[in-house]
Amino acid sequence: MAKAFFRLQKFLRRTQFLLFFLTAAYLMAGSLLLLQRTRLVIQQGSHGTSANQALTVPDETPGVGMAEPRALQNPRPAARLLVGMDALQEPALDQRHSPRWLVSRNSELRQLRRRWFHRFISNQEPMETAGFKVIKHTAEHKGTYIGCFTDDSRERTLKGAVFYDLRKMTVAHCQEACAERAYTYAGLVYGAECYCGNTLPATASRPEECNSECKGEKGSVCGGVNRLSVYRVEELRAGARRRRNVIYRGCFRAPENLTDTFPASLIQPNLTVEMCSEFCSKKEFPLAVIQGQECYCGYPTGRFSLREGADGLRCRGTRNTSSAAQGKYCLVYQTPVQDTRCTDRKFLTTKSKVFVALSSFPGAGNTWARHLIEHATGYYTGSYYFDGALYNKGFKGEKDHWRSRRTICVKTHESGKTEIEMFDSAILLIRNPYKSLMAEFNRKYAGHLGYATDRNWKSKEWPDFVNSYASWWASHVLDWLKYGKRLLIVHYEDLKQSLIPKLREMVEFLNVTVTEDRLLCVENNRDGNFKRSGAKQKDFEPFTQEMKDLINRYILTVDEALRGRNFTGLPREYVPR
Repeated sequence: MAKAFFRLQKFLRRTQFLLFFLTAAYLMAGSLLLLQRTRLVIQQGSHGTSANQALTVPDETPGVGMAEPRALQNPRPAARLLVGMDALQEPALDQRHSPRWLVSRNSELRQLRRRWFHRFISNQEPMETAGFKVIKHTAEHKGTYIGCFTDDSRERTLKGAVFYDLRKMTVAHCQEACAERAYTYAGLVYGAECYCGNTLPATASRPEECNSECKGEKGSVCGGVNRLSVYRVEELRAGARRRRNVIYRGCFRAPENLTDTFPASLIQPNLTVEMCSEFCSKKEFPLAVIQGQECYCGYPTGRFSLREGADGLRCRGTRNTSSAAQGKYCLVYQTPVQDTRCTDRKFLTTKSKVFVALSSFPGAGNTWARHLIEHATGYYTGSYYFDGALYNKGFKGEKDHWRSRRTICVKTHESGKTEIEMFDSAILLIRNPYKSLMAEFNRKYAGHLGYATDRNWKSKEWPDFVNSYASWWASHVLDWLKYGKRLLIVHYEDLKQSLIPKLREMVEFLNVTVTEDRLLCVENNRDGNFKRSGAKQKDFEPFTQEMKDLINRYILTVDEALRGRNFTGLPREYVPR
C-alpha cells in the first residue's frame, strides 16, 4: 500500500512540474508572438497601403483638371479602380459597371488603420491641458496655504476654471494655472484635479482629511476625497500681467437698460480697459463692457447676445462722455474668467435607452463637437477609445467604458457593418477632406494642439497617408449611410458658421432640453481649448495635383450618396481646388 502511494506521489510531482513548464513555455511563446506582430504593424503603418488593396472611386470629370463645384449638383462619374500608391502615378483600370456605393477596404486594411490610429493616440506627446501652459515646476510652491475645505460638486465656489492631470499634477502647476486666469484661489482635490476661483469654500475640514498625494509631486498634498487643499495664488510678475488675456470682442449696440442687463458695475474716472477687466475678473464675470467712465460686468444673454456687432467707428467716442455715440454703443472685452453657466457636467443618472454615436473621420472636429455637446447638455460624452490627454482636458467620459450607457453619446471613428449596427442612432460629423487630412496628419506628429514640421510634410509618409486616409474618409461616410439606423448629418463648416442653430439641432436629436442662456454660454466658450499652438505656415499647400484629383473624385462620390439618401449634399467649398 505504501509503495503504491509513493508511486502516486511521484507521478503527481512530475505532472506538477510538467504543467509549470508548459505554462512558462506558453507565456514565452505568446510574448514573442506579440512582439513580432507589433513590429509588423509598425512596419506596415510606415509603408502605407499595400499594392493589392483596392478601392473603387469615380472617374475624373472629363475635360477639366479639377472638378467644378456645380458638378456636385448632379455628378455622373464613371468608376475607376485605384490600386495603392500607384493610383497617384498612373491611370487605373476602368471597371465595367459603376457601383452605387464605394467599396470599403478589406478587413486587413481596416485593422491596420485602427492599429495605426491607436498607436499614434497612445504615443502622442503630452499636450497643453485645459487651456493652461504646461509649466516646469519644482517641489517648492509659491503662494499661501489657506487650509483644507469640503468640496461639494453641487455648490462648488471654486468653479471658475477646471484643470485635470492624472500624472503630473502639482501644487505649483495648479497655482500657475489659476494665476494665468486672474483667479485669487487655487484648490486641489483627489490628487489630480485643480479648481480656480475668487471665493473661498464655505465649510472648513480637518487638516488630516486632505490626505491625497499629488500625482506629480511625492510628499505634497493635493486635497482628498471630497476635500480641497486651498492656496492663495501669488500675483503674476509685471511682465506677465493678466491684461494679455483680455480679448477685444468688438463694438456693440448697448442694451436699453445697462444696470438691469449687467449684474455688476463700476464708475471710475479715467477708466481703462485693464481697470474694467480686473474688476470684472474679481467678480468672476467673463465680459467687461465699457461705456464712457462706466464699467459693466456680466454674461451674454438674450438682451445682449453679441451676435450682431456694429461698425467699430461707432465706438470711437464711447470713452468720451461728450460723444454723440454715448449711450448707444459700448466696447466689449472678454476677461480671463471662464463663463461658468455651462461648465457643470455629470454622467447620466440612469442608463440611456438609446445608444448614440458621435461618428466622424479623424481630424473632422469630433473633440470640438464633444466639447460643445457636453457644455450644452451638461452630460459627459464617451469614447470608443481611451485618450489620457483628453481625460486631462476634462473629458471624464474617456475613462468610462464606452458601452456603459452613462454618457450622452460615444465618440467613434469606426466604420463597417458590425461596428455601426451596435448603435441605435448617430450624429455623423463630416468635414472637408482636405482640412481633415491635414488636421489628422498634424495630430499624428504633434498631438491635438500642434503642427507637423516641414520635414514631416516633405517625407514619404505624407503621400502614403493621403492615399490610405483619403479613401477612408469616403468609405467612413458611405458605410454609415448604408448601415446607420437613424442619422443626423452635421457638416463641420455649418456648425462653425451657425453654431447655435446647429447645436440646438444636435441637442434635440439627443432628446435633451436646454435653455437659451446655456447655449449662449457655449457660444461664449465655443473655442474651448482646441486651437493649435505654434507658428502656422502661410499659403501652405501640401497637396499635389494627383492628390487633388484623387480626393475630388471621392468628394463627388460621397456627395452623390448623400443626395441619394435625401440628405443635403456636401458644401460647394469642398471642391475649390
